[in-house]
Amino acid sequence: MELRVIEKTDEELRMEIAGEDHTFMNVLKGALLETPGVTAATYDMNPEQSGGQTEPILSIKTEDGTDPLDAVGDASRRVQGLADDFVAAFDAAA
Repeated sequence: MELRVIEKTDEELRMEIAGEDHTFMNVLKGALLETPGVTAATYDMNPEQSGGQTEPILSIKTEDGTDPLDAVGDASRRVQGLADDFVAAFDAAA
């Protein structure tokens, strides 16, 4: 996975997340939408509508005082925690 910040302001972020597909992007978007201070989160990976781009572009908007990169970090840690919980539950059930 490679990350590239395309555009960042105090309350908006556009970031390319190379090597990922809808599966990961939907999970990350969902976690972002549950993150305090995030007002919008979406991604685009449709090359016809994006001028030939094939890697997903994550776009988020935050409230004043919430850094969008911090919000991505918080959401990513929450996704990791959920994955860890799932693996532990799976191992216990097996």
